[in-house]
Amino acid sequence: MAASASLLLPLAAVSPAFAAPPSPPATHTPPSTHAPSGKPGGTPSGTPSDGKGRPPKQPPAKMSEVGGELLGRPGVQVRPEPGAPALPRSLSGDAWLVADAESGEVLAAKNAHWRLAPASTLKMLFADTVLPKFPKTTQHKVLPTDLEGMGEGSSQVGLKEESTYSVQDLWLGVFLRSGNDAVHVLAAMNGGVEQTVRDMQAHAEELQANDTHVVTPDGYDADGQVSSAYDLTLFARSGLQKKDFREYCATATSQFPGEEKKGKKRESFGIQNTNRLLTGQGVPVYQGIAGVKNGSTTNAGNTFTGVAQHGSRKLLVTVMNPETKEPNEVYKESAALLDWGFEAVGHVKPVGVLVPPLGGSGGKADGSTSAKSGGKAGDKAQASVADSGSGGGGLWTAVGITGGSLAVLAGAAYVVHRRWPLRRPPRA
Repeated sequence: MAASASLLLPLAAVSPAFAAPPSPPATHTPPSTHAPSGKPGGTPSGTPSDGKGRPPKQPPAKMSEVGGELLGRPGVQVRPEPGAPALPRSLSGDAWLVADAESGEVLAAKNAHWRLAPASTLKMLFADTVLPKFPKTTQHKVLPTDLEGMGEGSSQVGLKEESTYSVQDLWLGVFLRSGNDAVHVLAAMNGGVEQTVRDMQAHAEELQANDTHVVTPDGYDADGQVSSAYDLTLFARSGLQKKDFREYCATATSQFPGEEKKGKKRESFGIQNTNRLLTGQGVPVYQGIAGVKNGSTTNAGNTFTGVAQHGSRKLLVTVMNPETKEPNEVYKESAALLDWGFEAVGHVKPVGVLVPPLGGSGGKADGSTSAKSGGKAGDKAQASVADSGSGGGGLWTAVGITGGSLAVLAGAAYVVHRRWPLRRPPRA
């Protein structure tokens, strides 16, 4: 792909590990460092559970229809046309979804709106909510109170009390190491955990992610905390419209500041992204991968949302809790769905659409609008959609990821800062 040099933004401080692109539908890892917990999770009021705080093993007979009627049905939803490839036979996730990142068309899904524990994939919503609030150069000294309230056994990047870190350091800790310590420090800067949870819930509602109930900002298992494959994909698509979000989630390795000690030079240590499709740890690097977030907890099992590009096509995938407990299964199933999606584009009819935020131009995959699609006019717009100085005026990108094209030149990976066509939201 050709791109003007002035449009290329190298990823943060390191060389990312994503590379240049090269049966009938099924019916119904080793533990990672993502907020492991024995703490029981739960479901929102009115959602049945198994008596141990976990969602039932069978999805509800009817779920939310945000994005389309088929997405509210249990089981696999796919509309193949002649020449369509068969879905992978080995898919075992409780829920999954694969969608075109630009058009928002959902190519296929299983239990898209089933409310399940999200684990650290919920950090995508945390980042999408909080990241725009602080310049990356802002410095913060970690106070003991900043780290209070972290769940037992939480994943951490290794922040030290009374040491100072930049906001960029903290976000690298969140995205690469899924550091709950970094999340709690950023939440403290945002007014505290309770305020941050309220902000995240409000942003989820703005994005029409109505399956999501936020209890903790880091995704640690908590009673009532749930999301869905559909909502997690919305969070990724929204976050990827932010340049910093794209750079952090596509960073494979980086250096992280160590503890400050009086009279001694501050050392640093290396950190690596826990997204194994990005780093190739235990599974092959997925060609064209550029993030976004993985997670694992007792109640969630393993979860993953990813974005990848082959040629000009960009796909999003989410997989939640594979029943097959093989090592790295969530990555294997995600890669298989991406492979299927790149081959299936143009050979399947969409089963739904990723809706825009409230105030954006909503609609079904066929371009029509209805209450079930979730598209509504309103006075709330996603504040960070328009790039600074672009003249976007807060417009929602209905047909693409703002500035989100990926290119590989001379063996190095870059993010191309380029706007996609915009549609004005309907007037209230």
